[in-house]
Amino acid sequence: MKTLLFALVVSMAQVLWAQDYKTVNNVPYSEKTDEYSKERLKLDIYYQEGGKDMPVVVWFHGGGLTQGEKQLPWKLKEKGVILVGVNYRLLPKVTIDKTLDDAAESVAWVLRNIAQYGGDTTKIVVSGHSAGGYLTMMLALDKKWLGQYGVDADAMAGYVPFSGQAISHFSYRQMQGIDNLQPTIDEYAPLYWVRKDCPPMELIVGDRELELFGRYEENAYLWRMMKLVGNTTTNIYELDGHDHGGMMDPGYNILERFVKSLEH
Repeated sequence: MKTLLFALVVSMAQVLWAQDYKTVNNVPYSEKTDEYSKERLKLDIYYQEGGKDMPVVVWFHGGGLTQGEKQLPWKLKEKGVILVGVNYRLLPKVTIDKTLDDAAESVAWVLRNIAQYGGDTTKIVVSGHSAGGYLTMMLALDKKWLGQYGVDADAMAGYVPFSGQAISHFSYRQMQGIDNLQPTIDEYAPLYWVRKDCPPMELIVGDRELELFGRYEENAYLWRMMKLVGNTTTNIYELDGHDHGGMMDPGYNILERFVKSLEH
């Protein structure tokens, strides 16, 4: 009887805790006025009512830059973290510079508005999986994207890309008539923008034998180049036994640990 009563109390407490959280859907973040922008450039916000000075994770979905919908990293729900899931315009309807601009504009919107949801603007972490990881890397390393919205990329608490492409993205290369297995590094490659003074960046990839193409090796090369130019805050994690999609679940643990480290 006591065991049953205890379980009931714990269950009720969990429900009440969950009820403290709310999700606001489809918040427009852009001033762009064309129909496709008005359709896509929205975000969802998951926050705790009455929360204050909470860390924030801005999450970019995957899908090869050609598909996908905004999502919230489920494993961080009810963990004292504000989550922001972002949609952006997709290739080939737009060129890659437009997609990167969308990503930057969404982060700038979060920086300027998240305090009203209890967020701490000094604890914003940008993250995402696959294509979202690529966008995360580009915002971290090429400061012009956020800079055009008056935001210093170094003002973010950190960047945590999941299985992001470090060379020029394959969908962008396809639009140029370049094959998936023909690597290029140009201004749309995170590797092009290696720099010493980047905020903390956690590179997370799956098993090198199970990942897409050379995704592990790309990230490993980026990590090595960051180290050689004198950056001391970039780390890399290879999640053995996990493929491109399967690495997300254990990857969330690394993201959560990084976010929690901001509280100290």
